[in-house]
Amino acid sequence: MRIVSQEPVSTTPPADPQPSLESQLAAAQAERDDFQRNWLRAQADFENYRKRTQKEAEQERQYRVLPLARDLLPGLDNLRRALEAAGQSSDLTQLVHGVQMVVRQFDDILARHSVLPIAAVGKPFDPNLHQAIQQVPHSVHPPFTVLTELERGYTLHDRVVRPSTVVVSAAPADAPVASSPSEG
Repeated sequence: MRIVSQEPVSTTPPADPQPSLESQLAAAQAERDDFQRNWLRAQADFENYRKRTQKEAEQERQYRVLPLARDLLPGLDNLRRALEAAGQSSDLTQLVHGVQMVVRQFDDILARHSVLPIAAVGKPFDPNLHQAIQQVPHSVHPPFTVLTELERGYTLHDRVVRPSTVVVSAAPADAPVASSPSEG
């Protein structure tokens, strides 16, 4: 007699070693859709970021002088008080003293904001820092030396805000003609 082994017969088909083309296509389309959603989200996030930074930059430009304005207002108030006091008093000394205090206050305010005066009187004329409106013959100072400052000039860091308006020395009429520093 023969004994036949009875093994259970599987009713499920054997596993397909490779997924069908349709399932691969569906998976690729799902992945593409995910990438597209992520890309659209990133694009929208970037556009929002761009708009936000543009708005912030515009506000920064619009209000950048606010600290300077806040610092200048007390000086302006003091100047108004000095004018009001001058109208009520005939003491010129007090008025001059009050106005000098206000000028010092304005100089301090400008210095806090890196706006510094240009040293001019007694210095050699520099066309980058000074604007000469007159030359005066002078025997003590060499030619092209700043004698008088009519309007104070200022710099902001390394830029000239306004050049100093000055009067410079020239060689006396009886002295031999010297060449200017720019001609040398």
